[in-house]
Amino acid sequence: MRTPRTRNVVEWWDRRQVPLYLVAIGVGAVLGLGAPQAAPVLTPSITPVLALLLFATFLGVPLVEVGRAVRDLRFLGTVLVANFVVVPVIVFGLSRLVADDRGLLIGVLLVLLTPCVDYVIVFTGLAGGARARLLAAAPLLMLVQVLLLPGYLLLFAGRAALSVVEIRPFVEAFVVLIVLPLVASAAVQALGRRRRAGRVVEHVMAAAMVPLMMATLAVVVGSQLAAVGGQVAALARVVPVYVAFAVVAVVVGRIAGRVARLDVPATRAVVFSTTTRNSLVVLPLALALPAPLAIAPLAVVTQTLVELVAMVVLVRLVPRLVR
Repeated sequence: MRTPRTRNVVEWWDRRQVPLYLVAIGVGAVLGLGAPQAAPVLTPSITPVLALLLFATFLGVPLVEVGRAVRDLRFLGTVLVANFVVVPVIVFGLSRLVADDRGLLIGVLLVLLTPCVDYVIVFTGLAGGARARLLAAAPLLMLVQVLLLPGYLLLFAGRAALSVVEIRPFVEAFVVLIVLPLVASAAVQALGRRRRAGRVVEHVMAAAMVPLMMATLAVVVGSQLAAVGGQVAALARVVPVYVAFAVVAVVVGRIAGRVARLDVPATRAVVFSTTTRNSLVVLPLALALPAPLAIAPLAVVTQTLVELVAMVVLVRLVPRLVR
C-alpha cells in the first residue's frame, strides 16, 4: 500500500503529466540525435516497455466493464464507420500530396489506414475516455484493418503495393500487446480479491503509470529519431500530411460521437481511435519493402514522432473539446 510520501509523489506527477511527457520526448530526442548508436539497443525494448504500460493500464480496467463494452453495438459501429469509411477518404485526399514519390505514398498509406489498438487505450484513459470500450473494440479493429488494408492499398497505390501486406505482424502485436497483458491483469485482479499480494501489485502498477508512459515515449523517440534525421529533407513533406490528419481526425471523431449520440467518455474514445494509428505494428511491413522504397519505413516512423507529440497535446485538449 502507498505511504503518505509515496502518495505525494504520485499525486505530483499525476498533476504534471503533460510537462513530464514532453520532457520524456525531449530526452528521447536528445538521445536519438546525440547517441544514434543507441538505437539498435533501444528498438528491441519498445515492445516490452509498451506491454508493461498496457498491463498497468488493463489493471485499472475491471474486466466486467470490458464484458459490458463488448455489447455496446452503437460504440463499436461508430468506431468502425469512422475508422474504415470516413478516415480512408481523408487519407486518400491527403496522400495525393506525396503521390509522386511511391515510397512516401506507401508509407503514408500503411500507417494512416490502420487504427491503433495498443497505446491508444492508455491515452484515452488519461483523457477521461472510455478505455474499457476501446479495449473491447481492439480485436475487431485489428481484424477489420487486416481485411481491408489490401483493398485500400490497391485502390490508392496500385497492385504492386499489395505485396507488402502480411498478417504475422498484426497477430504478433495483438498477442504480445493485448492478449498477454490482459490475461496477466485478469490474473492479478483475481488474486487481489483473495490475497494482499495482488492488491499490492495493483497499487504499484497504478502508481507507475506516468513513469511507464515517460519510458515508452523516450524509448520510441530515442530509437527512431536518428533514422529519420538522415532523411529529414525528404521526410519534411509528410509532416504537414500527418499534422493535417491529426487535426481532421479529431474533428471526425468528435462529429461521429455526436451523430451517434454517444456519451462523453465514449466520444473521447472515438476521437482518440480515429486519430491514433498503428505505426509500431505496420513498421515491419514497411521494413520488408524493396530498396527503391526504403523511405517508406522512415515515413511510418515520422508519423509516430508526430503522433506522440499530438497525443500529449490531445490528453489536455480533448477533455475541453468533448464535455
